[in-house]
Amino acid sequence: MSRPNSGNSRRPDDPDAVLNAMRTHWNGQAPTYDRGMDRIERMMVGDGRSWVCRQARGRTLEVAVGTGRNLGLYAEDVELTGIDLSPRMLDIARRRAQGMENVAALREADAEHLPFPDAHFDSVVATLSLCSVPDVGASVAEMRRVLRPGGRLLLLDHVRPTFPPLRWFLRAVEWITARTQPGSGERFMRRPIVQVREHGFIVESAERSKGGFIERLSARKPT
Repeated sequence: MSRPNSGNSRRPDDPDAVLNAMRTHWNGQAPTYDRGMDRIERMMVGDGRSWVCRQARGRTLEVAVGTGRNLGLYAEDVELTGIDLSPRMLDIARRRAQGMENVAALREADAEHLPFPDAHFDSVVATLSLCSVPDVGASVAEMRRVLRPGGRLLLLDHVRPTFPPLRWFLRAVEWITARTQPGSGERFMRRPIVQVREHGFIVESAERSKGGFIERLSARKPT
């Protein structure tokens, strides 16, 4: 949310320019983001966010926390840190987090350069976000780095559909979006489970729905 192929781990020529364009785009989307996502998620995502968040335990990092749509879904024993590229998204998330004692910090950072030490978290969560990071492989590598051995990676995203007509349609949408909204980074032909396995995670559960378009998975970092 790279390129319309399953590898899509190639880094852009100018990463800083790409991140700045993405920050500008998502800052602009922040005021209307929740209203637009409410309808889309009711139709497509269902209980995907709660399925992911209820499996998080202990010290947890949410990558691309956005406006904080997941904040109320975590268990009380979770100590949550969230990062996002967009300061305006984070402003909304911070307002949403007021009074939530399990939210430790919400800070600006990008998914490919997480500002945390190795093996720092028990769980890492990312929902509807690996569809737009510039480099899926680099982001998954960072998630693995900050997870403790035996820690859990929990993902929800839209991925390359298995239903051919939907796949053809979304390939066209991706082509249009790349030209009309280049700062969004939005891609529809990815499959993050590929990079998750490449980086040595043990996939414990993976479920697809909506013609294969929505995938949620739970994986562990080897001990």
